[in-house]
Amino acid sequence: GPLWERPLMEVRLGELHTWISTCNFSPQGLLGAAQRAWSRYCAKYIHVKQGGPAGISMLLAGYCLLSYGWNYQHFKRHRWRKYH
Repeated sequence: GPLWERPLMEVRLGELHTWISTCNFSPQGLLGAAQRAWSRYCAKYIHVKQGGPAGISMLLAGYCLLSYGWNYQHFKRHRWRKYH
């Protein structure tokens, strides 16, 4: 696509000065850039797709570890009684 539509990470080093010259540094342009950056941040980190098997499996794994931690002393005493 055109150079002015490319994000910064896709601009080559030799094209950097040309890309910077196409940017809009007026207050309205800077405000628009800040709004686009905020909406990209929200889309990536805030408004993520909820649910799915990964979230449920992490919840179950956390519960298992927490439950084991709570009952560790009981398991340890039971093991000693069983074999001694």
